[in-house]
Amino acid sequence: MIGAEKEDIIQEGMIGLFKAIKNYKPDKQNSFKSFANICIERQLITAIKTSNRQKHMPLNSYLSLNTAAYDNNEEDSVELIDTFNSETTEDPLETIMKQEYYTEVENAVNKNLSKFEKQVLDRFLKGESYVKIAEKLDSPVKSVDNAIQRIRKKAIKNIFNENHS
Repeated sequence: MIGAEKEDIIQEGMIGLFKAIKNYKPDKQNSFKSFANICIERQLITAIKTSNRQKHMPLNSYLSLNTAAYDNNEEDSVELIDTFNSETTEDPLETIMKQEYYTEVENAVNKNLSKFEKQVLDRFLKGESYVKIAEKLDSPVKSVDNAIQRIRKKAIKNIFNENHS
């Protein structure tokens, strides 16, 4: 199992054993030992399949920030987390100023867009392709492309005007 430790595998085996104890029926033809073996084996197979799923990849391939940053076997070695620059935290005032600036630019651009351009921009920002936008707005793909080009020009013009006023 990717990212598993010995204790994890033992625990999965114990879960299989617990299921065997819970579900064993003595009136059936097999012995408890063979039934338990099957339950444990199936539990381990299920655990391995589950751990190999793509959605678990970030958890299984993580890198601990508390490991040694360098391979120099010293007791007082530097941890990986200590190598990051702690002064990269953004100032809250700067964050607010950026948000206000983006809001101003968005408002300025929206003021100058036609209804069609606003619809195109909204769908474009949602990640839709030119073809899908054209289908949904019942217009040619070239019209969507032209609208995006006009939106870009208006955005650049408004950003330039905002910075020089």
